[in-house]
Order: sequence, then structure tokens, then C-alpha cells
Amino acid sequence: MDVDTRLLRSFIAVVEEGTLTRAAERLFVSQPALTKQIKQLEAQLGVRLFTRSRTGMSPTEPGRILAERVPDLLTDWDLVLRETKSAASRAARVLRVGFIASAANEATPGIIAEFTRRRPGWRVNMRQAAWSVPSAGLADGDVDVALLRLPFPGEDALRTAALFTEPRWVALPEGHPLAARDVIAFRDLWEEPFVAAPPETGWWRDHWLAADERDGHPVRIGAVTDQPDDWLSAIANGYGVALAPASAARFYARPGITYRPVSGVSPSRVGVAWAPADDANPVVQDFVRCCLDRPWPEETTS
Repeated sequence: MDVDTRLLRSFIAVVEEGTLTRAAERLFVSQPALTKQIKQLEAQLGVRLFTRSRTGMSPTEPGRILAERVPDLLTDWDLVLRETKSAASRAARVLRVGFIASAANEATPGIIAEFTRRRPGWRVNMRQAAWSVPSAGLADGDVDVALLRLPFPGEDALRTAALFTEPRWVALPEGHPLAARDVIAFRDLWEEPFVAAPPETGWWRDHWLAADERDGHPVRIGAVTDQPDDWLSAIANGYGVALAPASAARFYARPGITYRPVSGVSPSRVGVAWAPADDANPVVQDFVRCCLDRPWPEETTS
């Protein structure tokens, strides 16, 4: 019998979190989708894996036995998969670098140039990820290293090093009344509808809504998007405003959208991340050093 490892990961998440709601947030999927996956696994195995109650999900005896075995199985599979993909990249002399949005801003070409100087014959394959994949594929072994916005879900299982910080600004429709201001107080945005990442991204979404910096004031959601182009369209069409790194004003300039500095909200951090298994990988570590050796300003302000 062949079982999709995705179903096993979903199963373990429910066991460890105790509820479908928390497990769905951890996996960045909707609760109905997770429920369907659990039922699919139970159907394939022909056993009931959970006892469902108002307080949560408790594994049955077959579920407990499966829960004891699956983590080691998945760890071994992840290692095999990562090593296989990494070997293919080494054979092709390609370093796969994932990134979210603008990555390390204008510094990215310089980092790549320094890496190729240190590693003649190698090339860097930049891979942009959707906001619903905040590790940019690093957690799944789809990339070797990543340039990311910190913090991100799953960060504790990876190695990270902060590179620089930059203020968070706000993107508004061009004709918005607040667009005429030089600086906008975050408090003045609390009643505005916001363009948000998908709900299943959990606290990643909350971070970019600054949900914990509103003195308990609820967030209004005007639109939900997963890609920069859709995000820009939603803002330009007046469905909402959105917090963004200050560099978005350069990288995502577009007719119909105005970017303004925001006071009273914490900045955004950019970091480089890699898997613990690559602590001794000389190619990955060369790229990391290329990032760390740059003379980053203490805080980017423009």
C-alpha cells in the first residue's frame, strides 16, 4: 500500500496539536481540507485514527501506534529527499535560492556576483515563492538556501541569520485621503480594510497585518491574495490597504498605488536561512557568508 507523505504529515500535526484548528494553522491549510486528508488516510488504512470530541482530537490505539512510527519515517524521508535534490543541484553546479517578494532588495545581484566569484562555474537559480510558503521552499528541501522576511512559520527548525531591518510602510490606492500625508500614523489605519495573506498562513498573516500592534482593535479584511500581482491589483482597485517593506515602493511601484511611511509600527527584518543539515555544506555556507559579509546598514530607511 502506498500512502502520500502529505497525509502522514497532516496526521502527525493533528496528534501534536490536539485540534484540527491548530493543526490547520500550523500546516497552512484550511480546516475542511485537513479534515478531508485525515478521512482519506483513515480510509486507506482501514482504521479509525482519532476519537473526536468537543475538546479536540485524541488518537485511538491504532492512531497511537502510527504516531510512534511516523515521525522517524518522515525524518528519514525528508533527509533522503533533501540529499537527492541537493546532489542533483551539485551535479549541475546550481545553487537554488528561494525568496519572498523582493528578497534582499538591491543587494541581491551583489550577493550573487560575489558567490559566483567564490564559486567559479556555479550559477544561482532564484526561485520566488508565494506568501503562503513563507520558508520559500526551504522547509521542503525545494531550495538550498533562502532570503526571507523574519520571523516566519517553521523558523525554529532551520538556521537563520538576520541581515538588516527596514521600516514597514503602507500601500494605498492613489486617490486615498491618507495618501496626501508625508507620514501616516498606524492608528489612523485601524479602520481601513486590509489586503491580507490567506488565513491558513496563521501568524505570518498576522505579522503583516500588525495584528498585535493595534491595542486589541480588530482587523478589517478587504481582500485576500497570495501573489504580489494580485496584491497590487487589490490595492489599486480600492479593496484595501496593506503594510509592506519600505523597499516595496521601489520594487513594486505601480500606477494607481501610493506608498507612505508609517509611524507607530515595528520594522521588517530580512534574513538568510538554511537547513541544519547544510551547516557543513561548503557551497551553501559560501552563499551565507556572501550575505553576512556585506556592509549592511543597521537599518535601511528608504
